[in-house]
Amino acid sequence: MRLTKFSDLALRVAMLLAVAKEGETPTAREVADAVAAPYSHVAKVVSRLQHLGVLEARRGRGGGLVLTGFGRDASVGWLVRELEGPGEVVGCEDAPPCPLRATCRLRGALRRAQEAFYAALDPVTIRELVAAPTESTLVRLLTSRPV
Repeated sequence: MRLTKFSDLALRVAMLLAVAKEGETPTAREVADAVAAPYSHVAKVVSRLQHLGVLEARRGRGGGLVLTGFGRDASVGWLVRELEGPGEVVGCEDAPPCPLRATCRLRGALRRAQEAFYAALDPVTIRELVAAPTESTLVRLLTSRPV
């Protein structure tokens, strides 16, 4: 299984915000620069993470992005499920639909494998992802942004 670029970017954004110091509120543009992603993509990710309660986006002077307490302790498995959605691993119902779909055993096996993938991520939190040695790299990315 492979995560979408959207989910990958969302995890990187959450991890970066998890190491921001108290009172430090990087903007979406600064985060985009730090994670080497287009601003428009980061803006969409920020909107989704805000909707999920993972981060707060503050407007105006002194505004920026802040990871919430919920976001810091969020299960990576839960977050990836929310970001990836309920889709199938394979497109059995695509046009044209697979001629094996009525009797295929592969679809069920792939669904179980997908759930095992998520289950392996369930006990991991964003807080755990940013522990050393990752923390120092993320801090460096966050503090090396242009002023």
